[in-house]
Amino acid sequence: MFLRTSKCLKYLYIDDAICNQIIFDSLYKNTTITSLNLRLPYDISSDFKHKAIDRLVKILYKNSTLTSLKLIYFQDKSEKLKSILDALYKSTVINSLDLSNNWIGTEGAEALAKFLCKNTTLISLNLANNILGSKGGKTLADALCKNITLKYLICSNNDLGSRGGIALADMLCKNATIISLDIGSNNLGIDGGKALADALCKNTTLTNLDLRYNNLGSEGGKALADALCQNKTIISLNIGSNNLGIEGGKALAGAIFKNTTLTDLDLNNNNLESEGGKALANALCKNTTIIFLDIGSNNLGIEGGKELADALCKNNTLKNLKLHYNSFEAEVGKSFANMLCKNITLTSLSLYCNTLGTEGGKVLADALCKNTTLKDLNLGQNNLGSKGGLALADALCKNTTLTSLHLWCNDFGPNEGKAFANALCKNTTL
Repeated sequence: MFLRTSKCLKYLYIDDAICNQIIFDSLYKNTTITSLNLRLPYDISSDFKHKAIDRLVKILYKNSTLTSLKLIYFQDKSEKLKSILDALYKSTVINSLDLSNNWIGTEGAEALAKFLCKNTTLISLNLANNILGSKGGKTLADALCKNITLKYLICSNNDLGSRGGIALADMLCKNATIISLDIGSNNLGIDGGKALADALCKNTTLTNLDLRYNNLGSEGGKALADALCQNKTIISLNIGSNNLGIEGGKALAGAIFKNTTLTDLDLNNNNLESEGGKALANALCKNTTIIFLDIGSNNLGIEGGKELADALCKNNTLKNLKLHYNSFEAEVGKSFANMLCKNITLTSLSLYCNTLGTEGGKVLADALCKNTTLKDLNLGQNNLGSKGGLALADALCKNTTLTSLHLWCNDFGPNEGKAFANALCKNTTL
């Protein structure tokens, strides 16, 4: 009754617990819902799933208000996917479709390709965690050479391989509407990375690109660095966990000198080591556009950490910096404490798992008494100890800007707990 009569309900989530004939009958008459999330988990019968999809298809043929549809675990049988897409083709308002986690393979990709060649309303498509493979990836890429409305595509974890990556790179040379592309975890390899880098030299519409976990290697990293020297539209690039190495890191640091549009860069877990860290530090002294930088888990070491801290005494644009798991120790903690007394733009800093120790905790606490811009600080798992904890608790009584402080796994005891409780009574921002 509520679904039939409600004049306000816009977002509806249905799972197997409430998925029944009555719900679908009510949905058939509803004229207010704009977003539907249908979850059909693994442990319910195939017969139940098929009936639920059949009922959904009937609703889609009639519905004129649904703009967003998410189907979870319906586990594609290509004929069922085709029936859903046929129904959606009739829709003149649907703009967001999420089909992630559904075992969509080559045949499903062909159905999607036909849909994308005809559809003129879809703006966002999520196909993450399916099994498209290189053939399905190419089929999809060919369709996107013709589609003129899709702007956001997520296709991560689909085993596209280098052939799929090359096909998508070719698409980016022709497509003029996609602005955000996530193809992480697809084993694109060096060849796929190079092809995409070449595409970035030609494409003028893509602004966000996610290439994490693709085994690009140093050669792929160098190719992307060269592309960034020419590309004028990419503002966000994620190439985390690609084994770029020192040389790839240096090349990207060189690109940062020249690029004037990139604002977000993720280089997490790339074996950059101290030399790569130093090169990035040098680049940050001159770069005036990057706002977010993740170089966590790169074994930057003491020298790399100190140079980065010194660079932030000069840089006045970076706001969010992640440096977890970099083997810094107390000496680097002191360098960052000095930086926090001078830098007036950084608002978020992550230094967890760096063995900063008691001395590092104490000097950072002193810096927090002077810094007036930092809002988020993560010092988790740093062996800060009792004295470091007490110093930070005392700093919280004086700091007026910090809104988030992470201190997990730091060997604090009851005394530190009491000190933090007392500090929270005085602090007005956390």
